Amino acid sequence: MIAHQERQLISKVPLTEQLNQIESSLLKSYQAKVLGNDRLLFLLEYELSTLLFGNLSGGLGYLLRKRFYRHLFKSVGGGVIFGKGIILRHPQRITLGNRVAIDDYGLLDASGSGEQGITLEHDVIISRNCVIQGKTGPVVIGQKTDIGCNTIISSGAGIFIGSSVLIAGNCYIGGGRYIADRLDIPMMEQGVYSKGPVVIEDDVWLGAGAIVLDGVHIGKGCIVGAGAVVTKDLPDYAVAIGVPARVNKIREG
Repeated sequence: MIAHQERQLISKVPLTEQLNQIESSLLKSYQAKVLGNDRLLFLLEYELSTLLFGNLSGGLGYLLRKRFYRHLFKSVGGGVIFGKGIILRHPQRITLGNRVAIDDYGLLDASGSGEQGITLEHDVIISRNCVIQGKTGPVVIGQKTDIGCNTIISSGAGIFIGSSVLIAGNCYIGGGRYIADRLDIPMMEQGVYSKGPVVIEDDVWLGAGAIVLDGVHIGKGCIVGAGAVVTKDLPDYAVAIGVPARVNKIREG
């Protein structure tokens, strides 16, 4: 799978418009933004589960979230762990494999992820304070991938991460770009575009604070140094460092 470098315009409704739809009631606006549907029974289940169990500490909170949260998602495998304080948006577009672990205070937001949604395959670990956001595209994270604290994964045109990927803390992957062609109106009103999906192949290691921009394809077995900014494709088994990231060497067996 190769990332595309052509500018792709992104259709995105500003958040202020989403939250202040005149033709919709406050309740309907809330359901559309948070749940993605207007089913009253699902709203009650979501509200009760998150209110009663969302911030409950200790083993009791762990057991109750394990019991009641699974009904909120599209699909949940066995042995899944939900930390406390997790924020869910459009959870019925989110698929969790077996033994997925989501630590405290994370955000899983599938509101703009389309039909493909967000998929976390078997044995994925999402550490504390992470953001996994299908902003205007899907997110797929492969088996045994480990995502460090405070990492942000924000999909503009799709993010596809392979298996056994190590992502250290404070990394940023994806995003989009504001059009800045005109000077007479603010950039935030000119629209958004992406250079294409992010593709990270199997067995990649991203060092702490690394940034991977949209449209980038990182080959199998690559190592990206701490603080590096990846703006271009990396071949298999490359070791890349710096801002912007440049290939320092190729790993050899």
